[in-house]
Amino acid sequence: MIVEICANSFESAYNAQLAGAQRIELCSELAVGGVTPSFGLMSQVKSSLSIPVFVLIRPRSGDFVYSSAEFEIMKKDVELCKELGCSGVVSGVLNTDNSIDIIRTQELVNLAKPLPFVFHRAFDLVPNPVKALNQLLQLGVIRILTSGHESSAIKGLKLLNELKELAKEAITILPGGGITVENAKQFQEAGFKEIHCSLTEFHPFNVQPKIHFNSPKHFIESGKFISDTSKIKEILQLLNEPK
Repeated sequence: MIVEICANSFESAYNAQLAGAQRIELCSELAVGGVTPSFGLMSQVKSSLSIPVFVLIRPRSGDFVYSSAEFEIMKKDVELCKELGCSGVVSGVLNTDNSIDIIRTQELVNLAKPLPFVFHRAFDLVPNPVKALNQLLQLGVIRILTSGHESSAIKGLKLLNELKELAKEAITILPGGGITVENAKQFQEAGFKEIHCSLTEFHPFNVQPKIHFNSPKHFIESGKFISDTSKIKEILQLLNEPK
């Protein structure tokens, strides 16, 4: 069985190869579900590891409906993955009703070629998973990373099995989300050939920070925070007032 490790740092990627994992999905910021890693991280991992490296192409956290500028960023990151010799990309785009954005996803699939394309967990938001499965098959996607429309893959095992039976050998259903040492065997016994997991362990820093830099409001997934032009103008006007 192929074990794909979701690696959010060079150390995690290195440990995955050291432990014998067959593939990694490289990203940053697991706390928000992962975003595109930096050029430096991609380059370092590619030059140091020999196992296949698939890269998450997601310009920000939150939903999977992207502006024109965000989509251009995604395309540039796909091109970068090709230049660095990565093994594949993991991405996807949805419409405002959470259905598959066929046009944009197809554009990413075509742009990624000859690299294989994996559709990520945006799949867990689509209103009709069977329809979405057939659409992604037509688009040339090789794998779908999904938790079976539940908060964890073990909870979504029923749908995962249904999708696997429908997909047959045409497209791989890759269970991911909350897979642990304790439940991994259940996916093997259910006939899945691959699983996706992070298997992280907390390592405290030697020196604890005196202040915290996490901003709780920026973890809200129901929207995105954008620098506001009126507030910027207001503060500039305030600071530039004659003394």
